[in-house]
Amino acid sequence: MRIVTRAVALGVLLAGLHCSGVALAQTLERGNGPEPSTLDPHRCPEVACANILRDLFEGLVAEDGAGRLVPGLAERWSVSEDGRTWSFHLRPDARWSNGEPLDAPQVLASLRRAFAPATAAPFAGHLDAIENASAVQRGQQPPERLGITAPDPATLVFTLRRSADLPRLLTLPVAYPVYLPGLAEHGARHTRPGNLVSNGAYRLADWLPQAQVTLETNPHFREPPPIPRVRFHVTEDAASELRRFEAGGLHITETLPPQPLAHLRERFGGQLRISPYLGSFWLGFNLERPPFKDQAALREALSLAVDRDILTRHVTGLGESPAWGVVPPGVAGYEPPLPPAAAMSQAQREARARALYAQAGYSSENPLQVELRYNTSTPHRRLALAVAAMWRETLGVQTRLRNEEWKVFVGTRRQRVITQAFRGGWIADIDDARNFLDTFRSDSASNWSAYEDPAYDALLDAADAAPTLAQRQRLLRQAEARLQSAHAVLPLYHYTSKHLVHPDVQGFEANPLDRHPSRFLQLRD
Repeated sequence: MRIVTRAVALGVLLAGLHCSGVALAQTLERGNGPEPSTLDPHRCPEVACANILRDLFEGLVAEDGAGRLVPGLAERWSVSEDGRTWSFHLRPDARWSNGEPLDAPQVLASLRRAFAPATAAPFAGHLDAIENASAVQRGQQPPERLGITAPDPATLVFTLRRSADLPRLLTLPVAYPVYLPGLAEHGARHTRPGNLVSNGAYRLADWLPQAQVTLETNPHFREPPPIPRVRFHVTEDAASELRRFEAGGLHITETLPPQPLAHLRERFGGQLRISPYLGSFWLGFNLERPPFKDQAALREALSLAVDRDILTRHVTGLGESPAWGVVPPGVAGYEPPLPPAAAMSQAQREARARALYAQAGYSSENPLQVELRYNTSTPHRRLALAVAAMWRETLGVQTRLRNEEWKVFVGTRRQRVITQAFRGGWIADIDDARNFLDTFRSDSASNWSAYEDPAYDALLDAADAAPTLAQRQRLLRQAEARLQSAHAVLPLYHYTSKHLVHPDVQGFEANPLDRHPSRFLQLRD
């Protein structure tokens, strides 16, 4: 009798939970690195917020689980013969997550907001192919002059000043529609739970700062996702993230702590996913202030003193490759240039490093004292320690390590006031060498080093105007070679994507941009 009674009670409890939609709903637990700096698509500057925004929002064009372009908010599009006019036709059933219709004039108003100077969108420059986009963002033209029109409620027309892969660019968060009535009503708090209105497969359910962001199915999205709830966990410490995965607290990790690859494969088998990734890691130098302003010899000395082979074999150790430039191998149609140092032995590099260090006015009696700043992360700390040890052993440099929480670090790096050397890098937004090189343009919001070279900018402009792909790539190679010779940054390695994926997760496909929207994943019952 007691067993029956307990069974009935349990059935009632489970039924109640099922009706409430809380406990029985499948939840995908995802590691996501640092705390997202924002959930405003136009202001998102990093991977951590972009991962979440790809679930919350949908642009005119989307990407599937393998990174292929698929229709998004637009069901179809076309381009003129000269490649300068694109027309996008919206789905007739498009809705915001609050159920209101979403039409072309709203998308147009949102895009104008993305380029408005007050928005300070960090990645708006990626869409500078749109007519007047740069002038609008600089405040030289009103938003109404942006080369986008809405001739009817279902159509958007983009006019470009140069040829560009516009559908690929429109997958970026800066091109997502923002619900402007919510922004007008709530101001900066329009991204908070209960306020945020989005248009993707999920809507924001909860945001616990420094812990997790929880999403739930958007009932007004055209295709309910297979997994009804997703939690993005803040996992700044890779070692802690690994322990959470082993304990069953995560289905997918954002990364892995440095460990011997053979050991990880033996330990995790098919759960270990390591794949080529279009990303580069470098150390930046603040070129506006001492000790690196007007000190190319010193910057080169520090670069030559780093043994990249040791770093990638023993410090990172998960398939990364040594870097001598900012554009990684594997970018479509592009062969990165190699500087002379790449052909030297490490002994030759270190001998030249010591000569350049002395030429810059430093010695054992007068050592360089430098602060190396990075955002809080176990891999970043290990790397910073290794680089500091190499600088000390080869040159006698005295390095102070300074770590900061992600939001603080991003602001400090952008301001270029107290930074000297700092953690930098770039993950491709699209498969294009220009996406990496454009970050060093003089007026780029992502030019954290303050590199300024009119000849470099002119090469990028010439590449934009090049009549053939071959000429474009040749000019981009010249630009990267010029950047390398200036030693504005210290390239260290090219990334691999590295995750642990629980066997219950289905549909996780490797792709060069390492993007995995939750709506294309499934969880086994």
